[in-house]
Amino acid sequence: MSGIYHFWTVVLSLLVATLASYTALNLAGRITSASTDVARRTWLSGGAVAMGMGVWSMHFIGMLAFTLPIRTGYDYSMTAVSLAMAIGASYVALLVSTHGPLTWRRALLAGAVMAAGICGMHYLGMAAMRMMPAIQYDTALFVLSVVIAYVASVAALWIAHALRAEEAVVFLTVKRVGASLIMAVAITGMHYTGMAAANFDANAICGAADDLDIHWLGLSVTGVTLLVLVLTLVLSALESRFDASRRSWSGSLQKLNSALVRMASIDALTDLPNRATLTRNMEQAILRANGQKTEFAVLFMDLDGFKSINDSLGHSIGDGMLKAFAHRLRARVRREDTVARLGGDEFVVMVEGLHNRDGAARVAQSVIDALREELVFNGTSLRVTTSIGIAMYPHDADTVDQLIKHADIAMYGAKQDGRDGYRFYEESMGESFKRVLTVQQGLQEAMTQDQLFLHFQPKFSDGGRRLTGAEALIRWNHPRLGAIMPAEFIPVAERSGQIIDIGYWVTRTVCRHLKRWDAQGREPLRIAINLSPQQLHHPNVVPRMLEICQQEDVAPSRIMFEITETVAMHDAELSSRVIHAFHAHGFNIAIDDFGTGYSSLAYLQQFRVQQLKIDRFFTQGLDTHGEEGRNIVAAIVALAHSMNMEVVAEGVETDTQLDTLHDLECDQVQGYLLERPMPADKFEAFLDQSAQQARRVVQAAADALDIKPGPAPAA
Repeated sequence: MSGIYHFWTVVLSLLVATLASYTALNLAGRITSASTDVARRTWLSGGAVAMGMGVWSMHFIGMLAFTLPIRTGYDYSMTAVSLAMAIGASYVALLVSTHGPLTWRRALLAGAVMAAGICGMHYLGMAAMRMMPAIQYDTALFVLSVVIAYVASVAALWIAHALRAEEAVVFLTVKRVGASLIMAVAITGMHYTGMAAANFDANAICGAADDLDIHWLGLSVTGVTLLVLVLTLVLSALESRFDASRRSWSGSLQKLNSALVRMASIDALTDLPNRATLTRNMEQAILRANGQKTEFAVLFMDLDGFKSINDSLGHSIGDGMLKAFAHRLRARVRREDTVARLGGDEFVVMVEGLHNRDGAARVAQSVIDALREELVFNGTSLRVTTSIGIAMYPHDADTVDQLIKHADIAMYGAKQDGRDGYRFYEESMGESFKRVLTVQQGLQEAMTQDQLFLHFQPKFSDGGRRLTGAEALIRWNHPRLGAIMPAEFIPVAERSGQIIDIGYWVTRTVCRHLKRWDAQGREPLRIAINLSPQQLHHPNVVPRMLEICQQEDVAPSRIMFEITETVAMHDAELSSRVIHAFHAHGFNIAIDDFGTGYSSLAYLQQFRVQQLKIDRFFTQGLDTHGEEGRNIVAAIVALAHSMNMEVVAEGVETDTQLDTLHDLECDQVQGYLLERPMPADKFEAFLDQSAQQARRVVQAAADALDIKPGPAPAA
């Protein structure tokens, strides 16, 4: 008896075999990448069921594709056993391909077990037809089908093991699709070779025949199998994506934790240890020094004149110089020495294992010598010097805080000696810190006891011929210390926060002067007041300044606040909000020291200030830099005028500078050539003198023109 094959059913069996093979490869990757043992065992068991159903379904559909001229059917119990054998073979395949290295011996042994399961499934499924007489098999083809099953099993194990690391984040991959097709051809080849080996007796009947519709049975089996396989793939892809997201989040959290640990111990700008790390290292160094009976030195160093670098070239260049200095400093000390940055331009080096001061002195001199060569950053070359203070443990102090404090005091001693050098701590050096403390305490009383007062430096237009305003400059006459310059007490006031109240005092004092001058009949003036960084960041600065003007009955338009370019651009968004708030209440704003920072033209246009003040560096450049200096100033003037801003040049000290600025149409000038800052009483006298001179000029002009009343018109 011979049967025939239904072509499309054969094709369907091949597709099912391909999908089952792809599912097997996908599950190998899923099992390998499972994050827990429970998940691995779950996928191994569930995957074996899905893969086994796929392989068994392919064989079952392949048998349904074979039609005999008699009624056929299948013994349900034997069919169920064949399904169990397929699942068992799949379990072996997944277990071997995903656990441990796959050696040839292991692959051959596991391949034999898997092939036995597949062959047992196939031939038990054939026996489930219960043909009478029984099916006879061609020996050669039977052996060939077993060989194909064995080779296919070993190949499947190798392929699944090789591709197990390709986790199925993407649903389809080229490698898996190609490998699935190869495995499907091998599986179907084994099946149809086994079918070809079967010989049916011409008078045979099927003992398991029943009235069940074979075609509907095939469709049902196919549908259920496809559903299970597709659902397995979808679940695998979803969990794979979930695991990828979880690992991504876990990696991000680890990176964040590492970053937080780094931030807590490392200076972000220079990658050197910060104060907290230095403190821990010094505590450990004290223990080592006590145990080894040695000494160690703390070198506290500060870059000389670094503030002027920030103010003249901008913070970006300043930060670059700090990085370059940190790199050079690290190269000049031993690997076991600690180099830390405390903040700003303050650095500390701790040198251990010393027996006297000589070792600390050599390190300090090495650092000073290293700075003989210019620091270079982004094409900018600068030569800076450093002042170094040295404190020794245990001679100068026996605690971390005292060692750093005494080294800091010694550093100020080095600065007082002329900078660019080092000093060891001496008890007498504490006097400099006492002065700082005296200054800070004295500022509390200075505003209430009339120790603070103002000087006024005039501003001129028309080439220095017409007075247009003045800049208010604060001065302090301490009852015991005498005259203290702003360069000394303003930084102290900024660190202590006293600058806020001092700023309010300056504004109120200026308003009172303006009100008195107006009452005395003098021409109205606009006075400029410098605004400190802390004032700019204070949330109540605008309403408080407005309140002062209202209390003193002075129009806000009479006040111009000057903000340095560096301060304005340090937080441009905040500066913009504060400037607009000042404008909204009628105050004027000027950008001071323009050209020394890093202004963005977009922000400069957004600020819409009334004045740009050219820094004295560019004013002096008119004499020292020739045509180049003139072109820079001309560009600044043109830029300001294009934005409807006035230009004020400060630091005018020579006639050449004054004439050049007049030729360049600079609106106003200010400097020692014209007038120095003067106390209020002298400034009042200067105002009267300027008014008289202006009247004489007007009278002289009228006399020169011989202006007379004209004749009466004719009737």
